Amino acid sequence: MATRSLKALKRLFGSLRAVWSYRGFIQSSVTREFQARYQDSVLGALWTILNPLAMILIYTLVFSRVMQTRLPGISSPYAYSIFLMAGLLPWGFFAEILSRGQSMFLQNASLLKKVNVPKICIPAIVIGASTINFVIVFGLFLVFLVLTNNFPGWCIWSYLPVLALQILLCLALAMILGVLNVFFRDVGQFFGILIQFWFWLTPVVYSITIIPAQYQKLFAYNPMTPIILSYQRIFLEHLVPQWETLIPVLALAVLLNLLALRLFQKRAPEMVDEL
Repeated sequence: MATRSLKALKRLFGSLRAVWSYRGFIQSSVTREFQARYQDSVLGALWTILNPLAMILIYTLVFSRVMQTRLPGISSPYAYSIFLMAGLLPWGFFAEILSRGQSMFLQNASLLKKVNVPKICIPAIVIGASTINFVIVFGLFLVFLVLTNNFPGWCIWSYLPVLALQILLCLALAMILGVLNVFFRDVGQFFGILIQFWFWLTPVVYSITIIPAQYQKLFAYNPMTPIILSYQRIFLEHLVPQWETLIPVLALAVLLNLLALRLFQKRAPEMVDEL
């Protein structure tokens, strides 16, 4: 058992060294991908701002002004729009990484076949590209909070470890889905159905308090539930997360990453032949 754990740690540190050694290549690949996304557009990269800005305005207008939606115990007229964005923005980040991850090896077959580039760079590029989009959207959300006098204050810094945990979980799931999808193409189709059910089984657009108490424990088995609740707690209640609820998610993320890394390194040669 100790020998297996030691080998797993060696694989992990070896992958981290490879990513660090090729950080320049990863950065340039992320930049090229970002530029290529909008190169044929008249407004170009402005769409990364216009789309989330439109979403924020719609949520604020519809839920805060027209429907006059309120959350129990929260007096701000913008409460529900903040509640929605605190859940939808990180969920969109989660869904984007997994969506891109399940097809990343299929779409980067040429890069996967290059001997001089570590194959582990592909997941790093996917994470990097998705993170840039999320940072832009999240920045607009922070501006909205400041303008509406709802900025959470110093507890905003507790957002960073929660986000790091989410990225760690996303990385593991994306790698597992990506490898499986090379050999079983139905995985990509199944993922499209799974992510829809997963969304509605996560308290993103509804408060978990409306769920009967006897079923709320079942939601705890969903690793995205404590993550989303932590975001909502920070931005809506201006409180730090309940860290003890995130410990099981951290343990799961670490185990899944070790599993994903083992699966990736074991099947990488076969993936090259399959593609």
